Amino acid sequence: MTTDRSREDVLVSLPLINAKAAPTLKHAGAEVFYMEAVRELTATDIPFLVAGTYAVSAYTGVTRQTKDLDIFCKAGDYARILAHFKELGYAVEIVDDRWLGKVFKGRHFFDVIFGSANGMMPVGDRWLEHARQTELLGSRVRIIGPTELIWSKCFIQDRGRHDGADIAHTILKAHDQIDWHRLLSYLEVHWEVLLMQLINFRWIYPSERDHIPAWLLDELLDRLAKQRQLPSPRMKICRGRLLSQTDYEIDVKEWGFAGVGGVGDFRDA
Repeated sequence: MTTDRSREDVLVSLPLINAKAAPTLKHAGAEVFYMEAVRELTATDIPFLVAGTYAVSAYTGVTRQTKDLDIFCKAGDYARILAHFKELGYAVEIVDDRWLGKVFKGRHFFDVIFGSANGMMPVGDRWLEHARQTELLGSRVRIIGPTELIWSKCFIQDRGRHDGADIAHTILKAHDQIDWHRLLSYLEVHWEVLLMQLINFRWIYPSERDHIPAWLLDELLDRLAKQRQLPSPRMKICRGRLLSQTDYEIDVKEWGFAGVGGVGDFRDA
């Protein structure tokens, strides 16, 4: 783990962004809580990133209400953050030990996130190395980079929440800051999800299509063309539960499809 001095050195080495905007807070009094929480986090030697609505607003200028603050960290630091705030008298909750905890003071809270609900996006060293620095609520902090911001939202697609607009707006406003090679490496196995997001952007903003690198679109379309020459998989697969556990539950439980793991029915040859 780093010292406070080395944490400052790391921040100085990261690109500085001047946030285009900040979200509005849904609950009165939340700003004081967030200021205290961020100040306490920065006083520790635990590396973390600010993400979620604050990051979207910073990169895009979109201002909307938020009810919480998303703090990303590596899995090994998740328990350290919760334990630290518990020692200070805050209430903590482990919502899902696979990716999410919360820190409370009264009705205000912030999320401590080290992965994703579908298990696809563990926060790692590259997230920290490619972060930016910004001023937030009186403290200098690391904020998630635009590449990882898009990656963190690619699988959030269900009836209750769909982050496609955040992805489109980030590409629109920060396309020149995105490392497209790294984004493709994150989505290598699920490259079709990246293609979906790029097609979505092209449809929404036809005049801005050149924000997507030609080589990337060519690469993904070539993969699609080669895939179309192959026979369909014998195993009936539904990857929909990576997008929504609820919406695609029937596919796995009743219709004989395999989910991310496990065995499903086989198609007739």
